[in-house]
Amino acid sequence: MHTSSHRLPARARAQLIATDVSVMRGATPVLHHVDLTLTQASRVAIVGENGRGKSTLLHVLTGTLGVDSGAVQSVGTIGVAEQEMDTADERSVGEAVADAIAEPLAALARLDAASHALTDGTESAAEEYAIALERVEALDAWDAERCVQIALEALHAETDLTKLLAELSVGQRYRVRLACLLGTDDDFLLLDEPTNHLDRSGLDFLTAQLRSRNGGVVVVSHDRALLSDFAETIVDLDPTPDDRPRVYGNGYSGYREGRLAERERWEQEYERQQDERTRLQNDLSAAQNRLVSGWRPEKGSPKHGRATRAGSLVQNVHRRREALEAHALTVPEPPQVFRFPELHTRNGATLLSVENVSVAGRLREPVSFSLSHRGRLVVTGPNGAGKSTLLRVAGGELTPDTGAVRKSTGTRLGFLRQESDLPPDRRASEVYHTHVETHVSDGTVPSSEAVGLSQLGLLKPRESGKRVGELSMGQQRRLDLALVLALRPHVLLLDEPTNHLSIALVDELTEALGATEAAVVLSSHDRQLLRDVAGWPSIDLSAESAVPVH
Repeated sequence: MHTSSHRLPARARAQLIATDVSVMRGATPVLHHVDLTLTQASRVAIVGENGRGKSTLLHVLTGTLGVDSGAVQSVGTIGVAEQEMDTADERSVGEAVADAIAEPLAALARLDAASHALTDGTESAAEEYAIALERVEALDAWDAERCVQIALEALHAETDLTKLLAELSVGQRYRVRLACLLGTDDDFLLLDEPTNHLDRSGLDFLTAQLRSRNGGVVVVSHDRALLSDFAETIVDLDPTPDDRPRVYGNGYSGYREGRLAERERWEQEYERQQDERTRLQNDLSAAQNRLVSGWRPEKGSPKHGRATRAGSLVQNVHRRREALEAHALTVPEPPQVFRFPELHTRNGATLLSVENVSVAGRLREPVSFSLSHRGRLVVTGPNGAGKSTLLRVAGGELTPDTGAVRKSTGTRLGFLRQESDLPPDRRASEVYHTHVETHVSDGTVPSSEAVGLSQLGLLKPRESGKRVGELSMGQQRRLDLALVLALRPHVLLLDEPTNHLSIALVDELTEALGATEAAVVLSSHDRQLLRDVAGWPSIDLSAESAVPVH
């Protein structure tokens, strides 16, 4: 059930409590015994891979989705922005703003009417004015319109109030809605992937608003920088040994430390139970072997000794079998761990050299860089500056209009493109094995250096058996990454490598990129990834001359 309160902000009394909430989708549990308490000061992030119930939990908290068991109680007002938007909205920007702050506007209108009625000098007029003034102050109505206008401008949203929402792009409509929510004064603000469609300045404004807001905030996001900058509590819906979600305090760093510790305990307990089951199985096998042959007495022994010994051995087998059957495996198998392969290069050799390359209309200023053993380079710049173009030129997919690209003999390039072009009708394992066999047969890579799909820990066996079109975006991205790593490249060209990947995998990938002997060229808008590689040399394509900066 879900109980909700009045529409006036409750301020310090505000609370949003989920108690032992479970939600089923058919026979599949989506949320499993969730407990969460939110107050005016809460700063909470909900994380987890696709399909783990993040948006479902948001809908449960707002009361738009019922629960199969448990309860949700709320005191105060709730503003919510879902990830998907209504494309048939016929309102203007001004009407959307007016609807968002309807309560404050109505309160101001009531106060205005009450102030004019004061001229009557009646006791009832004075009482109405006092009530109207109290409501205006409770809603902070004086600043409502100005706050929304500030948010519209800061998010680079449409500020022409006459424009129709239906005529705006998806990104513009989203920014208008987000501005309306940030400009209001609800007790709780619930946002689903709010960093979509925002540029750097918009992200900075959003982060500052979430941190300083006078009310509780719950955000579903994969944006690790946002989590690091604002979240104090993180709810992790990814699989756990008992299938219950985990709640971590101490912000993003506390979540990372807690998740690693949880994973280690899970693996240890799983291994302990597997070892105990193996021991019981071995004991049963040994008892069965003794029953078959080990009890036979030596020649000359009395016949009744044989029968006596047989009975005790049969009982022993029964006891061993009962012990094995009674041993329940209470801990499921832990999720796979990403295993980045060893990528060896040659010391002293220049692996890849890019000299004064440019592409008309796409990469205007000449760019130069060279990479050798453990070389590192970050390519930055706004959309349209030519980051993907530069990586395609470096990878040999695009011929530059000026300059040249040189690759030393025997150097293998691995190029992770921003967009996937996997064949949807072929099985993931087939795509992978064909890719490896093709490059082994043409001599690109020795068969001894090829990497098996299962070795990487990127796809589970049941996932690798699916057709590509049946995989989620995240699973397809994992397959793309597996194809790049399969041939142990000496140079990695990675265009937005964190797209569609889980937080856990991105953390593991980032650590691996810092340690690998291969040369790495990285292009990304991922703010946390850019922070993590802040010490790498970089090229800024928004600068007048694109040269490496150390």
